[in-house]
Amino acid sequence: MKPDFLIRLRSSVILMTLAILSFYFGGLALFLMLLFVSICGLMEFYRGAELWKTPMAAAGIMGSCLYLEALWLGWDSWLVFVLFLALLMVLGTFVFTFPKATHGQAAAAIFGVLYVPFCLSFLFRIRNMEEGFYLVWLVFLASWGCDTLAYVSGLLLGKHKMTPVLSPKKTWEGAMGGVLGSALLGWIYALIFQPHLSLLGNPLLALPLICALGAMVSQIGDLAASAFKRSFGIKDFGTLIPGHGGILDRFDSVIITAPLIYYGLLLLQAVS
Repeated sequence: MKPDFLIRLRSSVILMTLAILSFYFGGLALFLMLLFVSICGLMEFYRGAELWKTPMAAAGIMGSCLYLEALWLGWDSWLVFVLFLALLMVLGTFVFTFPKATHGQAAAAIFGVLYVPFCLSFLFRIRNMEEGFYLVWLVFLASWGCDTLAYVSGLLLGKHKMTPVLSPKKTWEGAMGGVLGSALLGWIYALIFQPHLSLLGNPLLALPLICALGAMVSQIGDLAASAFKRSFGIKDFGTLIPGHGGILDRFDSVIITAPLIYYGLLLLQAVS
């Protein structure tokens, strides 16, 4: 085996082990993992946007910590207000560091809060649902499952380029294979864990649907991360995960998929 493959494989095994343990125990263990991943990911984004070690980055990180603390304390009805406070902190920093700080930096700072900690926080919210330990894996079936199956489908069937400038190797055939493959993974998952998915009515129908929708969104997340890296002029967001890059390089599709899965589950539970 090639050394690079072994490094990626080892990192993947470690990541999956940490994910399983965090989601199994939930509570404080999951929150601390979420806090670590969120802040590391936000730091990577700020470094790419050339905001790191600036007052604007400090404001974004403090606002993110405030939001995550409110999430941990269960202040659901106050979360939007806490996000407003994060915005206020960024705007205040913009005002008092002007003209050294620019409007572009202020926009990037608040976008980073929404893009990384806010979106990743939905993993915690899904895990806290009833039957949450079984539901939270749908995010990864829809995102990482789609990544793998889209790659295989594109390799075997790909002919029509989807985004030739941004990601020349991605094809429409690969994208469709990723969506259909994720739906199949959802059906298999429902078949295995159906007794633990009672709140979804008919899991054999619900899970393929939600995984397919999640897979569509996950590909937007993947391509958006590529667009950010191209815009920032970097190859990877970081080096924290050997063989994969940074947090955002590995969680780019998860970030966007988690909120969709959360609200999709709420809708499915409401109509079941």
